[in-house]
Amino acid sequence: MKKRFKLGVIGCGVTARAILKGVVLSDFLHEKKIIVSDGNEENLHKVNRLGVQTTDNNRYVAENCEFLLLAVKQKDFAEAAANLKGCFHEKVISVVGGYTKNAIKKHFGSGAVKVARCIPNLPCVIGSGAIGVDMSDFNNSPADTEFISNVFNCLGAVLSIDESKLDAVTGISGCGPAYAFMFLDGLIDAGVKRGLTKNEAKILAVQTLLGAAEMAQSDEHSVAELLMQSCGKGEASIDAVKILEERNFRGILDDAVGACVKRTEEITVK
Repeated sequence: MKKRFKLGVIGCGVTARAILKGVVLSDFLHEKKIIVSDGNEENLHKVNRLGVQTTDNNRYVAENCEFLLLAVKQKDFAEAAANLKGCFHEKVISVVGGYTKNAIKKHFGSGAVKVARCIPNLPCVIGSGAIGVDMSDFNNSPADTEFISNVFNCLGAVLSIDESKLDAVTGISGCGPAYAFMFLDGLIDAGVKRGLTKNEAKILAVQTLLGAAEMAQSDEHSVAELLMQSCGKGEASIDAVKILEERNFRGILDDAVGACVKRTEEITVK
């Protein structure tokens, strides 16, 4: 039976609002084909301007949409799922942290549920995110995988990847913005220490990272080649990079990613 809504969203926090804004503003899906539920009236008010239908009834959403997007916080998932007990849904998209596809299927009480699991990151809120998503349950339905991809294409770069690698995705892109912001903060402080104003240092540091990232996106040179090119501009760059190597900059990054992945594995419900 055809459902009234194409996309139903349970949970209306920051990630869900970013998805809804991206989907509606891109004209990928008409706002009248979307329904959102959340127990927080203030959250719903924030998406009313997009023209989507809102409710506080999760079951109504699940029963009346073709694709069900779960966007509640990890700590709230068990309660939200319990509220949907007995409400079978074939097509589920999850951005809930800490729950594998198998764990989600257990909550729905049927192995027939298809789940796409997604790991977004903070820059998704401005449409510049990095999103890892496992859509393998939908491999036999090109139309469904295209729909799911389009939902997340509105948020940034989408990488289709096996669920077994999603913990690593969390370590690189999920937590990656925190590493980048810490690096930026340190670079800005170093500039201020040497006579720049905080604003001057911020402008230079942010644009430098933006430019370097844009060059790294090109297929023309590898990141290692770009590093060699930047060091080839003079002895000052070589001396600076030498300090980073001596202080085990790469090892520190590896340890940080490792700690993130380890913690993710510990808290993930399988």
